[in-house]
Formats: sequence, C-alpha cells, structure tokens
Amino acid sequence: MKFSISTKGFTDIINITPQVSEIVEKSKIKNGICLISCPGSTCGITTIEYEEGLIRDLRRVLEKIAPMSENYEHCKKWGDCNGYAHVRSALIKPFLTVPIEDGKLVLGTWQQIALIDFDNRPREREIMVKVIST
Repeated sequence: MKFSISTKGFTDIINITPQVSEIVEKSKIKNGICLISCPGSTCGITTIEYEEGLIRDLRRVLEKIAPMSENYEHCKKWGDCNGYAHVRSALIKPFLTVPIEDGKLVLGTWQQIALIDFDNRPREREIMVKVIST
C-alpha cells in the first residue's frame, strides 16, 4: 500500500503514524513487521516524540551536522544546491522497519513515525508501506 504527503521541504517533519497504523490494521496481519519507505535521496523516515520542542531540537542538530549553507560538491556538479539534503538522508535513511504485535505497531508510549523532507523545495512524497507476516 502507499499514500502521498505534501511537504514544505527544508526539513519539514511530518507525523505519519496515523496513516501507517491504518494500513497495518487493514492488513489484518497479527504478528510481523512493517516496512515504511519513501523512495528518494533527500528524505528520511525515523521515530521521534512528535512535539514542538523536540522537532526544533532535531532541526537544530541536523543543521549542525549538515548545514544548508555549507559549500557541497553536489551543488557544484548539479547546481541544485541540496547537497545537505542528500547527506541528511544518508544519515537518517529513507526507510524504517517497525515490529507488529497483536495487529498493532510496536511503538513506545511517546514514539511516532516521522517523515522528514530535507529537500530545498516543497515536494509530493509517496510513502510505501509493506506489512509482512512472520
């Protein structure tokens, strides 16, 4: 199954837990794994406590690790100046696997699944969700 999300780019962080949970429930799989993937090299999927303070903290840390203002070789080659987005995606990864038990995602009390669009423009992102029985 898949669904689309419109993003603002520039490290837009979006809670996609409701959409993924709905797909898991519809699958009727009781025990297994859920693979969540966003094809692309300028996005990431991770887990986080989805609250404003932590979202600002994550953005600040990512800016320190791979700043937008850095002079990336990627920009010199392609001119799109989103080298930072590719580096961030390589670190966070554009996929995530979450266990399923009793038909539900196994997430901590405050843990949500987040899509992060690192690119330097708004995007329409397609999220693929594969539910696999074990």
